[in-house]
Amino acid sequence: MATQASHEDSAQVLSELRAFIDAEVARVGSTDAINPGHRVKFHWPPHPESYSFHVLASDWSSSIVAKMHGEEFELTIARTRHGVFGRSDALWLEAHGETDDKMLRKLQQRAEPLFQRQFAIARCLGMEVRFKGHVRDLPPASLVKLLYCSDRDVANDARIQIETHARSHLFTPALIQILQDKRHPNRRAAQWCVLDLFEDLPSFVVSPAEEEEALAAIRELIWTAPDDYARTIYKAGVVLGGHLPHITGGKMLLSCLDAPSRIGRRSAIHGLFHTVEWVPDLKEAVVRELRRVAETDSEPLLRSFAQDMARDIEDADTDHIQEPVFLDEP
Repeated sequence: MATQASHEDSAQVLSELRAFIDAEVARVGSTDAINPGHRVKFHWPPHPESYSFHVLASDWSSSIVAKMHGEEFELTIARTRHGVFGRSDALWLEAHGETDDKMLRKLQQRAEPLFQRQFAIARCLGMEVRFKGHVRDLPPASLVKLLYCSDRDVANDARIQIETHARSHLFTPALIQILQDKRHPNRRAAQWCVLDLFEDLPSFVVSPAEEEEALAAIRELIWTAPDDYARTIYKAGVVLGGHLPHITGGKMLLSCLDAPSRIGRRSAIHGLFHTVEWVPDLKEAVVRELRRVAETDSEPLLRSFAQDMARDIEDADTDHIQEPVFLDEP
């Protein structure tokens, strides 16, 4: 991947992302956001069971073929006094059972998380067969698309790869587009990843105009949010208040206290606690505005939240009141 991407390179990544979003909206027939659930960390390979039984290299003396998801896998077999061990070099996987059949059933069970991860990547990228490679080897546009993957751990892996190349500036226009996205059903997971990347926004942007566009996209997320799936809107407040408070982030959060979205106003109230940690000069204005919100907000929970947050900030507490959850929150 080039050290410094050209405008044409970043434009191509952005174009492919837009086509990807269009295709998914057409396929699903809806632009409603879905709740992507929690990230489940993926660890592979599992611990080799043969190590626990001190199976010797000489014990692996035969082989059989196992069929899984329409594919055949050659297994090396060790038959010992502890039972049957099967090993697939292709899957980096072992299983152990009292008989061949029990070992095979266990192998299939243990392999399923890997298959489901590979199928999730393939679906996201429009592949007809399971993905057998490494995320790190994918081209830039594919990495951006994987931020939308239904498997949030896959999306996180793509995020890590993009972060490695932040200063190439290859991804920035596409990442801003993701923050602006109001159409792809799985946008909240992708937006969370982008917000995590933009904690170090100066590494991604090449101009004040691009920085302003990124900040405006984060503010818009807070301003209009109908939900907080994946805690994306919460994250947006943390990024503006805790990571970008000097780059107008604190002032943006102050304006978001009047956002139409109650989800967004909650995020702003929380984010302002972190703003004051980094920009003490804003403390007086933040406390004043929070007390105004405590008197005027249409949501009783937010009035109480703003009052308690103002108190915590004024008292210079090292922690703050936990943000409330609306009873009817989606």
